[in-house]
Amino acid sequence: MVGADAPVRQSLVHVIRDRGYHCVFVGSVQEALEPLAHGDFLFTVLDLTSNGHDGLDFVHRLKFQSGDPGPIIGVVDERDNHRAVEAASLVVDTVVSQPFRHDELEAAIKEAAAPSAGTRQPPEHALARIGREIELWRSPRMREVLEIIREAARIDITVLVTGETGTGKDLVARAIHSLSARRASPFVKVNCAAVPRDLLESELFGHERGAFTGADKLKVGKFEAAHRGTIFLDEIGDLHPALQAKLLHVLQDGDFSRVGGKSTLKVDVRVIAATNVELQKRVNEGAFRSDLFYRLNVLSIALPPLRDCADDLPEICASLLDDIKTSGDYVNPRITPSALAALARYDWPGNVRELRNILERALILSDSGRLTGEDFERILPVGSAKVAAPERAGGAVVPLAQAEAAFEKKTLEHALLASNGQIAEAARRLRISRATFYKKLSKYGLAPSGSSAV
Repeated sequence: MVGADAPVRQSLVHVIRDRGYHCVFVGSVQEALEPLAHGDFLFTVLDLTSNGHDGLDFVHRLKFQSGDPGPIIGVVDERDNHRAVEAASLVVDTVVSQPFRHDELEAAIKEAAAPSAGTRQPPEHALARIGREIELWRSPRMREVLEIIREAARIDITVLVTGETGTGKDLVARAIHSLSARRASPFVKVNCAAVPRDLLESELFGHERGAFTGADKLKVGKFEAAHRGTIFLDEIGDLHPALQAKLLHVLQDGDFSRVGGKSTLKVDVRVIAATNVELQKRVNEGAFRSDLFYRLNVLSIALPPLRDCADDLPEICASLLDDIKTSGDYVNPRITPSALAALARYDWPGNVRELRNILERALILSDSGRLTGEDFERILPVGSAKVAAPERAGGAVVPLAQAEAAFEKKTLEHALLASNGQIAEAARRLRISRATFYKKLSKYGLAPSGSSAV
């Protein structure tokens, strides 16, 4: 237990010892370094507001300069403002407020002392969603991307993800983190274009109390919060030149100072950056540092636009409709082959993000939840068809009915592949009955693979 005042210490000691744990009390983080270096502790309780100090200033030393403090329970005063409590939650494992609620404190101690504590995993639903989405990638180009993601997760290097807006750069970054050895540590995202330039340095690196007007409390930056984990710098091409220099220093030396601070903080952070602009062109124009570009571009992942991945469209639509259904009042939305054919003819300048918006708009306007080609022809922008030449057979343009039949056949093939030949699962994915699925298989001369398809 670090730094608690006498009344607080008595309350904590009473609860901790009642649960059968031996408690060592020290008055400061400096005093804690010695026992932590030589002892084996299940967890650490740190008073974040004792002795007139903002205890967040000590968390870095406790984590970075000591032995293993285990999960850290941060004690805050309930009179602290919301921002202080929010800042605490970035750097400690659990936040409890004083005066203590007995059940809250016991729950925090139980969680901290659990065998799996200290190796926090991402939420299971988040991992499942990431896995589900990347498994939708069936086109050859996206399967290549998936292999690069797996390689990037295996090697702890800096990654640059490029692609148009809406292609899934955030998903790629999260997938790399969730598959890597850092997955038990934080994944922290910063959109460099969304934060005003005069505030971005503080957002990334934090600031000391009194560093500038309005800085009445110490602020923990995103790099510090991402220690031992991953920081995702989205829209890195918009980073101000002055901050480019500071970021380069962090990548080279692994340390930085908070705004207004004199001490150096050491961090272990994996950087993934993303951009929808041509960084090499920005370098040639003098708008982006070449040395930073080379530091970021150790491994590059280029995401193709949706218009180049038509093979993925049926599965992506099915997944998006599942998400839309759970977030709105939609009963079993279904998409027909004619709808998929209409979507395949669109150019998708906004990529998957735009596709989701179009699907949701179509469902809002649909009475039955059964989406057809006509539904999308009414809402897709005029003049947005693909520039590529239409598919031809024997010199003639393929009739619409033939094109839709070819698309339906491909959809059935993808459903079978995605469900490993399980007919019931493939039919569920396409939201049709098994009897209808068998009829369509027969219509196109397809056969389920393996005996498990029955």
